[in-house]
Amino acid sequence: MRKITSVVLCQFKPKSLPLFSIKSLYFAAFTQLYFFLNLYLIVIPLRNKNVTIGLFFCVILALGQFTSCENGRSSSRPLSSVEKEADTTQTKKSVPIPVLDSAAYDQRMLALANGDTTGRWPVKGPYPLPGAIVPFKRIVAYYGNLFSTRMGILGELPKEEMMAKLKEEVALWEKADSTTPVVPALHYIAVTAQGQPGKGSKYRLRMPFHQIDTILAWAKEMDAIVFLDIQVGHSSVKEEVEMLAPYLQLPNVHLGIDPEFSMKEGHAPGKKIGYFEAGDINDAIDYLSDVVKAHNLPPKVLVVHRFTQGMIRDYQNIKLTPEVQIVINMDGFGNKILKESTHKRYIYKEPIQFTGFKLFYKNDTQNNWQMYSPEELLQFTPKPVYIQYQ
Repeated sequence: MRKITSVVLCQFKPKSLPLFSIKSLYFAAFTQLYFFLNLYLIVIPLRNKNVTIGLFFCVILALGQFTSCENGRSSSRPLSSVEKEADTTQTKKSVPIPVLDSAAYDQRMLALANGDTTGRWPVKGPYPLPGAIVPFKRIVAYYGNLFSTRMGILGELPKEEMMAKLKEEVALWEKADSTTPVVPALHYIAVTAQGQPGKGSKYRLRMPFHQIDTILAWAKEMDAIVFLDIQVGHSSVKEEVEMLAPYLQLPNVHLGIDPEFSMKEGHAPGKKIGYFEAGDINDAIDYLSDVVKAHNLPPKVLVVHRFTQGMIRDYQNIKLTPEVQIVINMDGFGNKILKESTHKRYIYKEPIQFTGFKLFYKNDTQNNWQMYSPEELLQFTPKPVYIQYQ
């Protein structure tokens, strides 16, 4: 509110009305009474031509109004921490705190188990943090590398054609399972295994960051998430994942690791199928868990490729955390009978948490083979939450 005192215009604007506002109202009322009393004491002496007394009360009035204005100005000072707390209580109450719907999570996990009676599925573990993608949504990803047209559909086709085709696959999965929303993804091989030692004799090549930036820009255009995949060669998961730290700190970037190219026995990649021990996978889980905690992120999805028994050792020791959701991706190519058999032996019988399924546009359709349809894959036990096209 505005008040006029003497010949000085002062503003008195309480910021709000917490406990201390009552005191301010009393002060304002007292100031008005003080003003009129002084004005009366000035006018009377002047009428009686007592100039000295009149001037004396003029000085008193001026000093009083100066003090009043200063007190008014002090009311607009920065609020103390206690005042801020009182002033923002209502605002804080109106901001919803993310909460995981554990009942919906349990229901969806049971649905993914698809009637399994062995007790393997669904896997029992800690609930994920709020914001978890699976099992609430299914991920449909295109896999590849921009330097090669032979490593996958991501890199084989021009950008616009690739994105249009991915949207078609997403639509097919939404039609096949209308109860589960589908999230498109670009699964980019950020570290590729090499047949030659290369710099540092690690048998791997790290892709330039500007390529990863390109993938992120493409993903943004279609509201997709991103996976950065690692083929370690003679390096380690721990060493390679740390190089991707700036990207893994983003909420829409997740991780893939490929044991096929982890050559612990000194072979060159491609000469023999490699493997990860539980400790290697736990290194990735620990790193991602720390990133999620440090940056207050929703859970990360970790995709681990697999198509043989030996690619993942001592799977029982792989840890489950609320910060990371683990998908074991059935990565073999061939006809339907071979792929189903591989799934039963290495994915179904060794449950870790979630499952994925990889489809090859070329290798799954040679020799007049037919690629699995979404409807067919939804009959698998458990149902895959992650579908990868190469």
